[in-house]
Amino acid sequence: MTSHQLQLLFVDLALILLLARGLGWLFGRMGQPPVVGEILAGVLLGPTLLPAAISGTLFPADVRIPLTGMAAVGVALFMFTVGVEIDTAALRGRGRITAVSAFGSMALPFLLGVVLALWLAHEHDPRQRAAFIVFIGLSVSVTAFPVLARILSDRGLSATALGAIALATAAVVDVVAWAALAGVQATVGRGDGPRWPVVLMLPYVALMLLVVRPLLRRMLVRGGKAVRLAAPGTAVALIGALLSAAATEAMGMHYIFGAFLFGLMIPRQHTARLRTELLERTGRITALLLPVYFVVAGSQVDLSRLHGGDLLQLGAILLVAVAGKFGGAYLAARSQGLPARPAAALGALMNTRGLTELVILDIGLQLKLLDSGLYSLMVVMAVVTTAMTGPLLSRVYAKPVELNRADGKREPDPAPALP
Repeated sequence: MTSHQLQLLFVDLALILLLARGLGWLFGRMGQPPVVGEILAGVLLGPTLLPAAISGTLFPADVRIPLTGMAAVGVALFMFTVGVEIDTAALRGRGRITAVSAFGSMALPFLLGVVLALWLAHEHDPRQRAAFIVFIGLSVSVTAFPVLARILSDRGLSATALGAIALATAAVVDVVAWAALAGVQATVGRGDGPRWPVVLMLPYVALMLLVVRPLLRRMLVRGGKAVRLAAPGTAVALIGALLSAAATEAMGMHYIFGAFLFGLMIPRQHTARLRTELLERTGRITALLLPVYFVVAGSQVDLSRLHGGDLLQLGAILLVAVAGKFGGAYLAARSQGLPARPAAALGALMNTRGLTELVILDIGLQLKLLDSGLYSLMVVMAVVTTAMTGPLLSRVYAKPVELNRADGKREPDPAPALP
C-alpha cells in the first residue's frame, strides 16, 4: 500500500470507530443494545446518507479491500465467540420446554416466511427460487444469542428461570439455524469454484468432534479443573478458529461456519471461568474489527431509493418477523405450562436479531439469493426488531412471576431492571 492509502485507511478506521462507538453509547444510554447504534453507523456511512462522490472519496476501492479483510476476521472471531457462549448446561432440567419453545419460535416464523417469500419472489425474481424461499424462512426465524444474553444481563434476568429458558432456547435456535443455512449454501454453492469440496464438510465435522474436541479438553482441563488461560492459550484458540474458518471456506462453505464450529468444540465442563476470560480477550479484538464489518455491510444498504412498493414489502417483512417469532415462542411456552407474562417475555426476547441477522443476510447477498433492494429492507427489519425488544419486554414483563423449577418447586423471577 502507498503512504496515501495507509493514511486514508487509518483515518477511515478512526472515523468508523468514532461513529460506531458514539452511536453505540448513545443507544445504550437510551436502553437499547449498543449493536443497534453500531449497525446504524454502518448504514449512515453508506449510500443511504452519503452521495457516491463522498463515499468514493472516503472509502475508495483500494482501501475497501483491506477494510473488507478486517471485517471478515472480525465476523469470524465473533462467530467463534457465539460458539463458545452456547452452553448446554442451560438445558439441564428444562430440556422439554427448551425444545418445544425453540421449535415454536422457529417453525411458525419459518412457515410465515415461506408464504412471504412466495410473494417476494414475484417482486424480485430470484435465480434459485426454492433456495430463496428457504432462505427467507430462515432469515426471519433466527435469534441473536449474544445480544439476547446482553439484554438479560443488563436487566438482571440472567440468573432467573426465565433467563435460563430464553438462553437455552436461543442457543438451540442458533445451532439449528446455522446448520440449516449451511445446508442451503451447500445446495446453492458459492459460484466461484467446484462444488465437490462441500462433501468434505461431514468428515470435517466428525474430525472436530472425535479428534479436536478431546484434544482441546486435554489441553484446557486437567485434574477436573480448567488450566489458567495465558496468552499462549488464547493464541491457540484464535489460531484454531481462524484455521477452521479457512478450512470451511476452502470447502466452498462460508468461513463463519468453521469459526462457529470451533467455538462449539471448546469444552464446557469445569471451564466457565476459562471461557469467560477467552470471551473477554477475543472481545477486545472484535471491538475494533466488528465496526468495520458494519460499514462494509452498510455500504450495500441504500434506503434513499425506497418507494411505496418497497414500504409495503418492508411492512410485510416486519409483520411476519415480529408476529411469527412472538406468536411461535408464546404459544410453545404456554403449551408447556409457562404463565402468560413470562411466555410473552420469551416471545419478545426471541425477536432479538442484531448482528446474527446481519451476518445471515450478508451470506444471502453473496449467494445472490437477495438483491440489494431486498437486502436493505431485511437489514431494516433486523434493526427494528432488535430495537423493539427492550421496550416490548418492559411492557409485558414488568412484575415478578413465579415459575416452576425442574424439581417441582416454585421460584420467583425478579422484575427486570427498567432502563
